[in-house]
Amino acid sequence: MAPYFRFTFIFLFAFSAFAQKTDIANYDIQAKLNPETKTIIGEETITWTNTTNTPTQELQFHLYLNAFRDENSTFMKESGGQLRGDKIDTTSRKNYGNIYLSSIRIGQSSNLVSKIRYIQPDDLNSKDRTVISLALAKPILPGKTIQVQIGFKSLLPKIFARTGWANNDYFMVGQWFPKIGVFESKNNQAAQWNCHQFHAHSEFYADFGTYRVNINIPKEFKVAATGALKSETNNKDKTKNLFFEASKVHDFAFAASPHFKVFKTSHLGTGIQAFMQPEHAYQVERYFSSVKNAMDYMAKNVGAYPHKTLSLIDPSLSGSGSGGMEYPTLITCGSYWGIGQWGKYAEVVTIHEFVHQYFQGILASNEFEESWMDEGFTQFHEGKIMDTYYPDGSTLNLFGFTMNDLATSRMAYVSMDNPSITEINRKSWQYPGGTYGIMTYQKTATWLKNLEGLLGEKTFKNVIKTYFDTYKFRHPNMQNFVNVTNEVVQKEGKYESMDWFFQQAVYSAPTCDYAITKLKNAARKLTPSGNFTIERLGDMTLPVEIKVVFDDNKSETIYWDGKERIKEYAFKKRIKYAQIDPSYKNYLDMYMINNSYSSKSSTAVAAKYGTKMIFWAQQVFFSLFGLV
Repeated sequence: MAPYFRFTFIFLFAFSAFAQKTDIANYDIQAKLNPETKTIIGEETITWTNTTNTPTQELQFHLYLNAFRDENSTFMKESGGQLRGDKIDTTSRKNYGNIYLSSIRIGQSSNLVSKIRYIQPDDLNSKDRTVISLALAKPILPGKTIQVQIGFKSLLPKIFARTGWANNDYFMVGQWFPKIGVFESKNNQAAQWNCHQFHAHSEFYADFGTYRVNINIPKEFKVAATGALKSETNNKDKTKNLFFEASKVHDFAFAASPHFKVFKTSHLGTGIQAFMQPEHAYQVERYFSSVKNAMDYMAKNVGAYPHKTLSLIDPSLSGSGSGGMEYPTLITCGSYWGIGQWGKYAEVVTIHEFVHQYFQGILASNEFEESWMDEGFTQFHEGKIMDTYYPDGSTLNLFGFTMNDLATSRMAYVSMDNPSITEINRKSWQYPGGTYGIMTYQKTATWLKNLEGLLGEKTFKNVIKTYFDTYKFRHPNMQNFVNVTNEVVQKEGKYESMDWFFQQAVYSAPTCDYAITKLKNAARKLTPSGNFTIERLGDMTLPVEIKVVFDDNKSETIYWDGKERIKEYAFKKRIKYAQIDPSYKNYLDMYMINNSYSSKSSTAVAAKYGTKMIFWAQQVFFSLFGLV
């Protein structure tokens, strides 16, 4: 699309300051939760600034709850009404949810509800009602700020896809109000609305702002919410008003239940509250210790957590579908009776969701279009934290069988039937069936671990810290991360560019497999000598280290660029064994079993196959308990 107007360089420069502005979309919301009807009656004022250099003749909004309106939404069609093992019961209308707009006004205008139209920017499903467009009487010019007042009623679904109500008055209220889309420019083109439909495999994308939210609720309810509680007022009708405020956030969620037991602690200047189910209260220290470990690691290796509050929500058993989700300054966790320290489920979920505070909450990449920028980076750091603080079987340690977190991510990727089926670089709803989770979470964690091996821990840490410091509150994309990586490695003299790595790991889908296929020593009566052959069986090329150990137990390390299909090495000494990648830097290598070759028979191969069988036994165990 051609620009609507042409601007001089000076005019563009004047507006460049808006790119750094965090208060683009501010929300003032009045909400009344009725636990009996499962509804929220709300009014909101959105103060929105056009920070681009392009006028807009329309506004676009997300109405996420309409994904649960009926079985015709794009979300329901793509998911089949299932998510992570949960299935919505379609036999009762009370299990559905929706959002209804009663009024829209801009400034002093009349009610504009009749002017809205439902749009489907991603597919041809005319029955999907998760995005609306509102045509404007006159364009909103660059730099101008408007106020939009919206009246709405939200009917919460029975908990599904991490939001709604559960039995015994447990509410997890997410994506419950009309949210304005993101008006942005890409590649120096005219700005357009980024306002995707709600898909089965998509999460969210919104501008930063300040949220001021007043929640009216029965006074016996305890409420955890994004931001800080600023005031609490009791009313004569046995309700109370809770006023929360949060700045530099892009969303607002809250949890409510009269049965929560609330525990408090603090760490690194942040007040932490855990809202526990009574039957899970004994687990609170597992939540607190794991989130403190995560805070320590992230502060040291990524950057300081910028908010002063953090709420941990422990879902009820019937509301477990709301577990494992992140919102600014609020995460939902999960604990189960009978799982002791041998199974780090509570720790994994708590740490993973806290790390989302960085990649989803603070950096806030576009989760519709580059989901791996959040999920995969979070998965990697979850693994680093788990393997650092719980090193002996960070995922599982049962009857002597152990599995660490990052190893589990790698195994999920290398165990795919067809790991070359798709590149990572896809919009979240465009992955081939069954591949979204592995590409977005596990493969991305694996290539990040591989990148760390190539660069070394010190340089890799510098990349991550520089990326975070440069782009916090700015919605970075993959190219921003590539640019930061190249800048750091050039400065430190590691590589001229890492484009070759990202092209293979993210933008295409070759597999990596280096193998030692032959090793032979001359007969002992002859002059001592030995040779071996290394082959590149996959299409990915990575630099390779090879450790060669000789009969006298001395060793030599060979460095090879890994580009040839076959490479032979010969020595004037007898070889005891040769091993590819002895430091396990090439984490993307599909078959580490063929990375070594011994001149004598060994039980090593059998042991490695045994380890693989143990892994699958662990996976069966996890499946039985619903942990995957």
